Amino acid sequence: MKNIAVIGAGTMGNGIAHTFAQSGFTVKLIDVSEKSIDRGMATIAANLDRMVAKGVISEEDKLKTIGNIITYTDLKDGVAGADLVVEAATENVDLKLNIFRQLNECCDHNTILATNTSSISITQIGAVVSHPERVIGMHFMNPVPIMKLVEIIRGYNTTDEVTKIIMDLSVKLGKVPVEVNDYPGFVANRILMPMINESIETLYNGVAGVYEIDTVMKLGMAHPMGPLQLADFIGLDVCLAILHVMYDGFKNPKYAPCPLLVNMVRAGKLGVKSGEGFYDYTESKKAEKVAKQFT
Repeated sequence: MKNIAVIGAGTMGNGIAHTFAQSGFTVKLIDVSEKSIDRGMATIAANLDRMVAKGVISEEDKLKTIGNIITYTDLKDGVAGADLVVEAATENVDLKLNIFRQLNECCDHNTILATNTSSISITQIGAVVSHPERVIGMHFMNPVPIMKLVEIIRGYNTTDEVTKIIMDLSVKLGKVPVEVNDYPGFVANRILMPMINESIETLYNGVAGVYEIDTVMKLGMAHPMGPLQLADFIGLDVCLAILHVMYDGFKNPKYAPCPLLVNMVRAGKLGVKSGEGFYDYTESKKAEKVAKQFT
């Protein structure tokens, strides 16, 4: 397995492409527009520059990694000849199903088709392609080049052979693969999202403020990041989408999104990506923090 196609140049897609390319694989990074591709490649370059500055990799390693990535805006051209396709589009079931229908038409039946979904059924996605036994979940964690875990999710039809190939491949990437079964939210988000949602409920009910809630979880539970800050980094729209999938899948009110989360997403306060969520990430706020250091 040498040729990898990654669909989506956003946060997860560019991180996945970076990780494969740094491990020596030829990567085809695919997105619908040149603007998205350019933004994704700029992120990869910036992340590699940070690694060079920290002495993690050399300048030569950086150039080799970037040289291993070829970009495409046409899906059919991008996936041609790929041994593995990793879909990393937005967490939207209709969008993902449409992509996999296209992959069914474009890819050889031996091509392994993986999705980076964090909650959507692998079995449901596999049902829209012929040979669903080759469809599997590869749920990378953000930031992909740094985080070690990959949830490997088997659909109902996923074979042992395909699972082993993807487990072994993840190890070659320097990751720790964990095999899980296909239920809404899998393991990571089935546990994480109710915690984030309950943290938002705690804020919504006026029990404590944002800083106080996050501080309790960081200092009291040894979490490296508080749940509200983590939600900002994940994206509040993504958190909401995952909770909807879990609520629809389990029909259990404990997965119902907090009204505050719903309203924040409606208002466009999505976290880091929009500049504001539970915290303020705008340039003016950053400048204010810098100024305080010198006063």
